[in-house]
Amino acid sequence: MREVYPELVEELARLLEADGERYLSIVVRDVRLVAPCECRDDFCQSLRTAEHPPGTPYGPGHRNVMLDPAEGMLILDVVHERIVYIEVLFRAPMRRC
Repeated sequence: MREVYPELVEELARLLEADGERYLSIVVRDVRLVAPCECRDDFCQSLRTAEHPPGTPYGPGHRNVMLDPAEGMLILDVVHERIVYIEVLFRAPMRRC
């Protein structure tokens, strides 16, 4: 993902570190981009970073990490300390590299 959205990855790493999520601030640099969100809402640019059947709950070990960016909302779905989904909401369009 860092090759496609390097600015987002750097922002996530910085925000995670500031939030005390040291481990996630390191692993976010190596998450892979699986697919964009398919919701088609104009305010959503969320990204799947792991395979997951649609409509099913993540189950045990799941938690949300809500970050505090300067713009919009960034929320991570984390399962057993693995980032599986990055919610990117109400932000300016992201540029792909």
